[in-house]
Amino acid sequence: MHVLLNSAWKRCWLQNMSTQNLQLLSVSLYSTLQPISAPPQLQELCNIVMSTVGGLDDLELSLNKFKDSLTSSLVAQAIDSSKHEAHTRRLLRFFLWSSKNLSYDLEDKDYNYALRVFAEKKDYTAMDILIGDLEKEGRAMDAQTFGLVAETLVKLGKEDEALGIFKNLDKYKCPIDEFTVTAIINALCSKGHAKRAEGVVLHHKDKITGTLPCIYTSLLYGWSVQRNVKEARRIIQEMKSNGVIPDLSCYNTFLRCLCERNLRHNPSGLVPEALNVMMEMRSYKVFPTSISYNILLSCLGKTRRVKESCQILETMNNSGCAPDWVSYYLVARVLFLSGRFGKGKEIVDQMIEKGLVPNHKFYYSLIGILCGVERVNHALELFEKMKRSSLGGYGPVYDVLIPKLCRGGDFEKGRELWDEATHLGITLQCSRDVLDPSITEVYKPIRPEKITLVESSMAKSPQKVTKFAGKMKIRKKSTAMKMRKKSIAIKKKRKKKSAAT
Repeated sequence: MHVLLNSAWKRCWLQNMSTQNLQLLSVSLYSTLQPISAPPQLQELCNIVMSTVGGLDDLELSLNKFKDSLTSSLVAQAIDSSKHEAHTRRLLRFFLWSSKNLSYDLEDKDYNYALRVFAEKKDYTAMDILIGDLEKEGRAMDAQTFGLVAETLVKLGKEDEALGIFKNLDKYKCPIDEFTVTAIINALCSKGHAKRAEGVVLHHKDKITGTLPCIYTSLLYGWSVQRNVKEARRIIQEMKSNGVIPDLSCYNTFLRCLCERNLRHNPSGLVPEALNVMMEMRSYKVFPTSISYNILLSCLGKTRRVKESCQILETMNNSGCAPDWVSYYLVARVLFLSGRFGKGKEIVDQMIEKGLVPNHKFYYSLIGILCGVERVNHALELFEKMKRSSLGGYGPVYDVLIPKLCRGGDFEKGRELWDEATHLGITLQCSRDVLDPSITEVYKPIRPEKITLVESSMAKSPQKVTKFAGKMKIRKKSTAMKMRKKSIAIKKKRKKKSAAT
């Protein structure tokens, strides 16, 4: 879900900015597609950078022996060709060596490209060095580079530094415009720093008028990361008051925030509050999808709310929102985990009857759960349904079922599955030794016998019994002493009254 929401606001952001910043939003200044035959100079440089022999000083010595002419385009191509194989420290040393040898021949775009490479690799030290060099040499940082650097710094837990660079963008000859303001807000909200992002919005309102829907989406996501329902609801209300109708992505974000909050603090409020949000969505012509319901089903499954899960699945069918295979998976999962195996199999059969074709994870997960709760026969039945669907990818299931059957003592069925997998040409990861009864230790789970209250008291250790008896004696003595003191005090009062009379 996080990936879906993240991609949603990124897509929205790119659509709004594409007309104004077409050059900045290009994927890369250099193509990652390598030519069929690389020039010998480039091949030599790449071999030096990607070599695993020697340290960084040895790398620089090898680079000093490079006799061909060095150009900025050659440096960029070498980094692009070796960025996936070479260690970032070797790439950094190579770039610093190139900047020292080429001096002013390296352009700003070369520095920006190298900085983006190190940001993608999340190398904070390399980023810090290059950002410092950019400032010292008076070079310009482009907006695309800043966006990636800010995002990486926030992911690394250095949001203060990301904000520091944003406030001093003039030092890097980068304008504080719609693009850079949106970039820092998105970066902060991606990790839940919504309050700090709202501070940026407050100071730069005039620069984000064209991207208000994307800004609100990011702020809503930022508050939902913190599970702050009150603030998330405030953002929804602000959107409506400013004429921005929340779309399906916004409501799904808020729904996840609400459900996860209730999952921790108010599980009984999961269903009614989520259904209220869905009613609100329909009032604004935003209709819940299977993703919306799956958010609720996922949280219900975590609290083992079996009855509510089945009711929500039925509600989906009755309301015209057809469940997808994920919906059926979430309900079947909670049924199997709570021991309702018959009902769980019915749910799987319903899904198959409706013509839904799940992916491998559906069967992998449910078969794993059934094996974990010692219901191998049900797991075998589910495996047969998987084979009838002709999905393929049966290897991991055989690797789970064969050892499970053999350790349970059913070596015959284990051999049958082994021969079946071999016949299909599947290479199994489990050892053939599991089929040998002399090697495989048979484990049969034994259910603990029920212990009555009398037996449990008899089973207490003598030390605990003596301690308990000693405590009871002390309590009796203390109460007896209190009663004596009270009776003495009463007698004294009576004597005083009689003497007075």
